[in-house]
Amino acid sequence: MSDLPLHAFRPRDRLTRTRTSVPRPAVPAIDAHNHLGTWLSPDGGWLVPSVPDLLATMDDLGVERVVNLDGRWGAELEANLARYDRAHPDRFTTFCHVDWRALAAGDDSRALVADLDASVAAGARGLKIWKDLGLEVRDERGALVRPDDERVVRVVQRAGEHGIPVLIHTADPVAFFDPLDATNERLEELAGQPDWWFGDRGRHPSFEDLMASLDRLLAACPGTTVIGAHVGCHAEDLAAVGRMMDAHPTFHADLGGRLGEIGRQPRAFARFVAAHPDRVLFGTDAHPPEPQAYRNLYRFLETENEHWPYDGADDPDADADPGSQGRWRVSGAGLDPALLPALYRENALRLGL
Repeated sequence: MSDLPLHAFRPRDRLTRTRTSVPRPAVPAIDAHNHLGTWLSPDGGWLVPSVPDLLATMDDLGVERVVNLDGRWGAELEANLARYDRAHPDRFTTFCHVDWRALAAGDDSRALVADLDASVAAGARGLKIWKDLGLEVRDERGALVRPDDERVVRVVQRAGEHGIPVLIHTADPVAFFDPLDATNERLEELAGQPDWWFGDRGRHPSFEDLMASLDRLLAACPGTTVIGAHVGCHAEDLAAVGRMMDAHPTFHADLGGRLGEIGRQPRAFARFVAAHPDRVLFGTDAHPPEPQAYRNLYRFLETENEHWPYDGADDPDADADPGSQGRWRVSGAGLDPALLPALYRENALRLGL
């Protein structure tokens, strides 16, 4: 036993438990966090090869609309708008980005604001700010640009003037900033993706510093609706996200890509939604959209099933998978059904998604 490597340890789950299939949500859902473009594609192609097939999948899953965060700017934005929003009205909402490389060329935000103005005029319905802001983006002096930089503030304020929301992904899971040692709960994942580790304080800010920067950005932009991606950018501490919501009335949170985190604190999550029923949005970050990812999240939100794999591989005869993120299981939040219409759909509609 002392010679058994951890990667070979696959305990078989012997717990007898309820398995409830939830193939469709209680009400039609709007997926407020997904990627349908070419930006994240490994080969530069569309993440969704066939839009008709995607629409059929959405219909089967009870998904009314998908927010596509991949618009970028210029010709790439135009291609996304033409392929999704204009070809299929009311089924897709595309967000733009701004090209932060302008800061390395010495822009004082005027070029960035002009780019945002052009993207909104073209049809972008929101602005996406990715995690590279705060972790990688640098200005002409080589200084790291953080979310509360005055040049970023002016862009986010401009989005508010246009009446569009800003979806921001700041930092990453907390463990990605922890020491890369035997205490790190995401060690196996980081071993496979070493470029996801941001624990080098000589190169990257701390997680806490980035969250403080996000808080200052929100304070500087009270007229802009901001959606914190991945459960307010801090799924491991719902109380902290709740405090940010209390301090900043226009701050919201989507659920994209964090079932593994919220699923191991289902009662805390249920209290979080009940305390902020108009500020939490359904989202998957499942790209390309994959049916099991949606059904996993439906199951979490609508049932009290206990101790199941967050990747949904709930086959009692299969060897246990430690999970792509960490070695734990999740349990359902069993939300009050009265909370589901707002979470699945109404909050997104109110924000214009």
